Amino acid sequence: VIDHPKYQESKRIAIFLSMPDEVQTEEIIKDIFKRGKECFIPRYKPQSNHMDMLKLSSAEDISSLALTSWNILQPSDDDSAREEALAGGGLDLIFMPGLGFDKKGNRLGRGKGYYDTYLERCMKHPRGKPYTIALAFREQICESVPVTENDVPVDEILYEDC
Repeated sequence: VIDHPKYQESKRIAIFLSMPDEVQTEEIIKDIFKRGKECFIPRYKPQSNHMDMLKLSSAEDISSLALTSWNILQPSDDDSAREEALAGGGLDLIFMPGLGFDKKGNRLGRGKGYYDTYLERCMKHPRGKPYTIALAFREQICESVPVTENDVPVDEILYEDC
């Protein structure tokens, strides 16, 4: 990941905080800060498909985050001090999780459409849609995954030996 040209050239990067069954992102997050890039993480709004990408101040900042009922660390609802990526300079790159992927870039998420809805909002930002990279295990690559007209394909899927 850290040798990827899109990562190298990106300044404003959104990345998920891994759940146990996902590619672990902690070392990537540390590298983002080591290189002086800006790091944004998701804050999901329950009972909706709304998600914001909020700025982390450091890798250590993760330890101050609240644990949701889904067992995901994220900034609390009343945390208004953090920059939301689309309220500022937008994003260059988004690393995305998923349950399954096909080689056409289709992604099966957890069913709420958070990333698809967020990417639609990105397209309205002056910077436009950021480059998207899904982080996957080889076992998650399928012949095809079900999609709807609202699903936004990822630009690239990275997995072992891809």
